Amino acid sequence: MTIKADNLVWKIGSKTVVNGVSFTAEPGKMLGLLGPNGSGKTSLLRLIAGLKRPNSGRITLDQADLGSIGRRTIAQRVAFIEQHATTNSNLRVVDVVKLGRFPHRSMFSGWTHEDDRAVTEALERTGMTAKRHDAWQSLSGGEKQRTHVARALAQSPKELILDEPTNHLDVQHQISLLRLVSALPVTSIIALHDLNHAAMFCDNLIVMQEGKIVAAGSPQEVLTRDLLKSVFKVEAYVETSPHHARPHIHFAR
Repeated sequence: MTIKADNLVWKIGSKTVVNGVSFTAEPGKMLGLLGPNGSGKTSLLRLIAGLKRPNSGRITLDQADLGSIGRRTIAQRVAFIEQHATTNSNLRVVDVVKLGRFPHRSMFSGWTHEDDRAVTEALERTGMTAKRHDAWQSLSGGEKQRTHVARALAQSPKELILDEPTNHLDVQHQISLLRLVSALPVTSIIALHDLNHAAMFCDNLIVMQEGKIVAAGSPQEVLTRDLLKSVFKVEAYVETSPHHARPHIHFAR
């Protein structure tokens, strides 16, 4: 296993935002995190990334307590792409991607062949090689997201955490980005809004409501008509096929 959460609780004042959450992320698989706005998805992702500490419970990374691991060590293997990631507009694409190498370098170390290799591979894998010298502000929304993914991949992570990375992208770039992430040889945990995209690309799903996990399992196990109505307040028909395990959701007009 890689990432495991055990009875996580996190509060803001007296308000419990993450309430008794437990799960295991399977190595090399894509775990989708679903739930209405305010259900605790972003807070849970920030706990997993080590950016917040739980009030109780624990997160382990290869059976080591995340709280006992140094921030730099975590950054060397866990990459986090936030929902509203920002970048200095004066940078070129390649400079943005190079930022991903910082956790692997000391204050006085020079740029190495290994750093170059990691950046080049990240650009190639995300389809941004031809744009490597382009200015950040000249990129489309989809290209900016791919650059953020490339920066994360330059960290050489074993785990990749993404908070609604397809927000504000057109459909073409949403599908392209999710196809890219699902093909990566890493363990990924991704928060999504689009239920059909979650069904298409995620190996397993967690559904949150009011800080708690209310369903977990494969897309076909989780995305039921009853759950869609009770959690997302929508009437829908869930289509399944004996020849294709992944469900497709048709929303009522």
